[in-house]
Amino acid sequence: MQVVVAEHDHPVYAQLIAEQHPQLQVLASSDPSELRTMAGQASVWLGEPDLLADLLRHGLKPAWLQSTWAGVTPLLAPDLPRDYLLTRAVGIFGQVMAEYVLTYLLNHERQVLSRLIHQTQRRWDGRPGQSLAGREVLIVGCGEIGQQVAQYLVGFGLRVRGIASQARDQAPFIEVAALSAVAQWVTQADYVINLLPDTPATHDLYDAALLARFKPGALFINAGRGVAVVDADLVQALECGHLAGAVIDVCREEPLPTQHPFWHAPGLILTGHSSAPTSPVAMVELFLHNLQGYQAGQGLRGVVNFQRGY
Repeated sequence: MQVVVAEHDHPVYAQLIAEQHPQLQVLASSDPSELRTMAGQASVWLGEPDLLADLLRHGLKPAWLQSTWAGVTPLLAPDLPRDYLLTRAVGIFGQVMAEYVLTYLLNHERQVLSRLIHQTQRRWDGRPGQSLAGREVLIVGCGEIGQQVAQYLVGFGLRVRGIASQARDQAPFIEVAALSAVAQWVTQADYVINLLPDTPATHDLYDAALLARFKPGALFINAGRGVAVVDADLVQALECGHLAGAVIDVCREEPLPTQHPFWHAPGLILTGHSSAPTSPVAMVELFLHNLQGYQAGQGLRGVVNFQRGY
C-alpha cells in the first residue's frame, strides 16, 4: 500500500512509519507540485489539511484522509469534495492543552508578568500569591480535549463547568449546559476557556453582548478557533477594564497582521497558535491504529461528520 504524507515535518513522519510499518510505501513531501504528482498514486493520505486541500482542489481524491490537525476547516470548503473518509487527530492533544491552560492560569494568579516588570524597575513586589483552589472555570467546548483539560484542572482544586452543543452529564464537569446557556454561565466564571471547533454556530460567539456578561475581572483564553471572537469587541472589553486579560492562541488571520489591535491591547497575550502542537510520534501511532481498522473494514477513531464540521 502507498501512503502520501503531506507534512512540513514529512521526513520525521516517513521515518516513524517506516520503523513501525516497513511494508508501507511512503511518498512524502511538503511541496505542492510534488504532492500533486504523488497523490494520484495513493488512496490513503496523511497530513496537514491546508496542504491536502490543495490536492483536492486539483481534482485528486483519496479513499481515506487522516488529518494531523484536530481541526479540519480547510477541508470543509464548499468547493471541495466530501465523498471520502476523513478522520481528524484525536486523543493526542489533551495533556499539552492542559499544560498550556495551566501555564496562564497560574501566571494570572501569581502575577508572574507584573512581578517581572517590577523586577526590571527594581521595585520589591511583596503581594501575596493567590491560589487556583476554588476558582470557577467555564470550559466552552467539552469534546475530548476539553474533557481532558477539565480533568487536569480539577486536580488543582478548580470548580469546572462546561458548555457543549447539548446539555449532558459528563465527568469531571460539575455541570455541562447547552451552548444556548453560555450567556448565563459566563457571569460566574473567573476563567472562560474557549475550545470550540469552527462551526457556523460558533462564529462571532464572543461579541460585545457576551463579553459584557463576563464576570468583572475574568480572564479569557481562546485556544479553540479565531472566528469565535469578534476582535474589536474583545479589545474594547480589555480597554474599558471589564476583563482582567485575555490569552489568544488562535486568530482569524495567521500570522496576525502587524496593524491588528491585538498587538497593543491592554492585558492581551498572544501565543502564536502554539497551545497544542502535534507530536509526530503520537500522530503516527494514531494513524497506524486507524490504518489497521481501515484495512480490516472496522471503525476508525476521529471520523469527521462533514455536516457537523468535526
